[in-house]
Amino acid sequence: MISKRQLKEFERLRIRMVEEQLERRGISDPLVLEAFRAVPREYFVPAYLKNSAYKDTPLPIGRGQTVSQPYIVARMMEMLELSGKERVLEIGTGSGYQTALLSRCCAVLYSIDRIGEFVLKARQTLDSIGCLKPFLYTGDGSLGYPPKAPYDRIIVSAAASSVPPSLQAQLAENGLLVMPVGPSYGQNLLQARKKEGKFLIKECEGCLFVPLIGEEGRAGS
Repeated sequence: MISKRQLKEFERLRIRMVEEQLERRGISDPLVLEAFRAVPREYFVPAYLKNSAYKDTPLPIGRGQTVSQPYIVARMMEMLELSGKERVLEIGTGSGYQTALLSRCCAVLYSIDRIGEFVLKARQTLDSIGCLKPFLYTGDGSLGYPPKAPYDRIIVSAAASSVPPSLQAQLAENGLLVMPVGPSYGQNLLQARKKEGKFLIKECEGCLFVPLIGEEGRAGS
């Protein structure tokens, strides 16, 4: 249970995070910045790490997974070029933090994770802060989620050596996909735009993500 005093302190730290970690590093999308000001990261990390919730670092959430560094989450969201009207597929629900952020920036959000306990916990946390919009599923995220395809935007919070074919197929025409691509020791954020069935690729800054595990994940892991 978080006290009112703690909540006010977390709110202060959240505003400071947006100013120092995001705006000063070039994040300028107003939808993204407002989402980060509104979503309490302290609810999406383990209890023993709540006081570290607004540090500029990824934090462990169990099972070898992390909630990503705030700047990287913001950068990937900005690369999605959201207007608030899109249907979005998120691969890697994790703690649900990015899910909560995305839900404030799009019309419909579907999120999938291979770890069922993460999906259940994320649903509980999202409900507890009044974030009821996202649809959550358990499954192989490397295969996307065909029942609700196509998607205007796809964001993948795990790394592979290339964009999985299933995700390419489920992206709508003129849609954008953002994910880390590269070897296990380091990747680059990639933005892929679908035009007439082909992909226009833009590589951005370096990053380091956990591997995308699944049938079309890293080395079919």
